[in-house]
Amino acid sequence: MSYARFFCSLPLAPHTRVELPTELSHHAIRVLRLKDQSPIILFDGSGAQYPAILEIDGKRSFAQLGAAQTVCRELKGKITLAQGLASSDKMDWVIEKAVELGLHEVVPIRARKSVLQLNPERQAKRLAHWQGIIQAASEQCGRNRLMQLAQPCTLEAYLRTPPKGLLLFCDPGATLQLKDLLTPQHEDIILLVGPEGGWTEDEQQTALKAGAQAICFGHRVLRTETAGLALSAAISALQAWE
Repeated sequence: MSYARFFCSLPLAPHTRVELPTELSHHAIRVLRLKDQSPIILFDGSGAQYPAILEIDGKRSFAQLGAAQTVCRELKGKITLAQGLASSDKMDWVIEKAVELGLHEVVPIRARKSVLQLNPERQAKRLAHWQGIIQAASEQCGRNRLMQLAQPCTLEAYLRTPPKGLLLFCDPGATLQLKDLLTPQHEDIILLVGPEGGWTEDEQQTALKAGAQAICFGHRVLRTETAGLALSAAISALQAWE
């Protein structure tokens, strides 16, 4: 039997009783209609999960935690998606599915042709919104570690100190494909995916100078919200990362 899973922002420890945050409590009791003494599962993003019993006391709710369970649902290697900022609904989709596919991190890139432009106030709101998506997607798919979400930055800033691993620049016009570059070793992989309008020539040169290798994925041009996710799924299959 599967029990409702909840991310808890409070640090958790075995065999303790914790008061649940207001939003979590509301979701469990008002939205999911869970009753007093319902079995649930809590996790705090550190890697473990805790079977617990929900205790409702008036407007407050608590969880009596059991022993920690170490259940790892992470990929063997790390995939980072540096995603050119796309319109809000597309970014929501990319982040949710990136969690489900087991990606290690998403880095929002303020590309030259990005439709979505974020001033400081709007950026803070979007990051909080995306963090909520990460938490909810982790609850649904069973991950006990939260996917990392970086602060938005330009491609130049991100590549100023090139990340370690296989750096792949997604380009429909490239001749190399994944199978030409992947090795049997579980190497960290970073995917650079442009926004709706693609990368500019300057951005492409920045990526190549940083050591990126241009690759295509089949004979079709994929949308920005499809490319990184399709490549990530292919990497997992080709390298048996699950």
